Amino acid sequence: MSENAVQAGVPLEKLTRIYIKMRDKKAEITHELEEKISKVETDMKAVKTAILDHMKEIGAESLRTDAGTVYRTVRTTYSTTDWESMGKFILEHGVPELLEKRIQQTNMKAFLEDNPDVLPPGLNANMEYSVTIKRSKNG
Repeated sequence: MSENAVQAGVPLEKLTRIYIKMRDKKAEITHELEEKISKVETDMKAVKTAILDHMKEIGAESLRTDAGTVYRTVRTTYSTTDWESMGKFILEHGVPELLEKRIQQTNMKAFLEDNPDVLPPGLNANMEYSVTIKRSKNG
């Protein structure tokens, strides 16, 4: 289906059916690829674990082979189970840089709806229309 079909006056019902078929095909292809990728990722994880075990066993931080060089690194992540206390801590110590800079979308939308005359400085709002197509019960 091309843009010419839309310009040629193809009925909306037919365009809707075509779109749903294309969406179904895309979902089928995506599902197949996701299964294949998942299998490869599982295999890669097993190989990485074997390499890490080997490096740990011999006490190596890096190894060079003819196939490539392997490095063992430590990655630390931080989280909290008590946001209220964490918020107080951040304010108490004046360390807002411990948080990421982003706006929580749902809360900002609710704030603006509740406060239509208040606009936060520097706020950008990008809006775009989209089309949602749902399958009919007999389609």
